[in-house]
Amino acid sequence: MKIIFPLLFILTYFLSANQTFEPSETCKSCHPTIYKEFKSTQHAKASIFEDEIHAAVWKKHPKNTKLESYACAKCHTPAASNLDALVTKHNGVVPDANNSTQTEGISCAYCHRIESIKHDWMMNINVVSKEEKSYFGSLKEHIDSPFHKIKTDSAHFNGGNVCIGCHSHKKNKYDMNVCSTNVKHELDGTNCVSCHMPKVKGSVSNLNETKEHTFHGFPGTHSHQDMLGKYVGIELKESTAKFDVIIHNKSSHALSLHPMRVMQLRVIVTREGKTIALENKNFAKVIGANGKPTPPWLAKEVVQDTAIKGHEKRVVTYDYALQKSDRVEVTIGYYLVNKKMLKGLDLENSEVATKFHLFKTENFEIKK
Repeated sequence: MKIIFPLLFILTYFLSANQTFEPSETCKSCHPTIYKEFKSTQHAKASIFEDEIHAAVWKKHPKNTKLESYACAKCHTPAASNLDALVTKHNGVVPDANNSTQTEGISCAYCHRIESIKHDWMMNINVVSKEEKSYFGSLKEHIDSPFHKIKTDSAHFNGGNVCIGCHSHKKNKYDMNVCSTNVKHELDGTNCVSCHMPKVKGSVSNLNETKEHTFHGFPGTHSHQDMLGKYVGIELKESTAKFDVIIHNKSSHALSLHPMRVMQLRVIVTREGKTIALENKNFAKVIGANGKPTPPWLAKEVVQDTAIKGHEKRVVTYDYALQKSDRVEVTIGYYLVNKKMLKGLDLENSEVATKFHLFKTENFEIKK
């Protein structure tokens, strides 16, 4: 399989390489609400010029230090006008901040032209329609746009799983899956859009007024976390000398997918006006080699995996006796970068990398 993979990769990959994509800015005039949502997302900020953490990782990556190729372009700047040159080895072509097609990140036109996904060994491949200004959509009742075609007959697009072209899995040269959502096809037949692009109030466009539209703010680890809170339940069960916090992950994938991230459980007890912070509990998937953490490109094994899996109910026990009238605040949040990795990536002073991102908080009052 590894012998034929490069040929399959090249043949499939170049189905979408070096095509021309309409700039997202042009969508603003007819889709102002959706465009505003999109511009605040990591899709719009996916390039190394906008994503501080991605830039820090790429700075240390051997393919960068050896001027080999910008392999990340496939998912981080897929609408680049020179995409094939960016991902071709040893040709001296590097990311260019003056190229607007690279700074745009993952554009509107790119996503709406994905007609199918090829499942492959190292990562999935988006197969993009060659028909410019002809976009897939899921709104069955629509007007004919004077600016582009609208295709609503795509079973692939309407299935809501168009995301797994980039968000399925990524393997390194050691056949180590360094970041996965769908590597065992556990999401096949599910609908990513239902959670990460819910229906919200507001019109799809100003040419065809609708009461609601599909949210293009893409709730996730960088923004709109509150929209995902309903997919995680928090319970508290007490006994004589201890209590349990139960975290119920109702989604089909792990709460922490990226090997750089760390989920954290925080518990604060308020008793007679005084607060007591109990020990924080961390959950993460650590990859590496020889039992030690390494950068993703050197990883050969899972060193430790305490991430809360899809559909799992994780019970965390605290050896602490609660009393009547105690108030317990339970918070789940995360760091985008593990504290142990900050120095190696020169991110010690990065606000986004060092910030504790709040995901969900529940409050309980002890009435026994």
